[in-house]
Amino acid sequence: MLPQSAIPLIPQKAPFVMVDQLLFADETTAKCGFTIKADNPLVDKSSFTEGGLLENIAQTAAAHAGYKALAENKPVIKGFIGAVKDLEIFGIPKVGDELLTEIYTENQIFDVTVVTGKVWCNNQLLASCEMKIFLQDTSAKV
Repeated sequence: MLPQSAIPLIPQKAPFVMVDQLLFADETTAKCGFTIKADNPLVDKSSFTEGGLLENIAQTAAAHAGYKALAENKPVIKGFIGAVKDLEIFGIPKVGDELLTEIYTENQIFDVTVVTGKVWCNNQLLASCEMKIFLQDTSAKV
């Protein structure tokens, strides 16, 4: 049932969590909300960093993948940012700001997912990019 906490849907753990709530999810799209806190490791001098915006997009994609996995009674799996393309930063949010992040899955081939992501704050677009995410294969035996 949405909205719901994004925490159980992602492999990241505190303090490296950049999403609070999964607000919407369907087969290809997800939206997450996130309130920037002063003790966040990606805050520098009261501003959320560019790296924080990228991680927020990646964790929105992770929440989407986790939501779909749990709906199929599968475990949440780890993903890694493989590439970022066409990154544009239009503004930097501050501590206390609430972000709305949307990802759209452009393509998924085997363990590689390509998403486009956008981050808004107060209806202003702050960042957009295309991101290639590699999903960890948990079926391989070592």
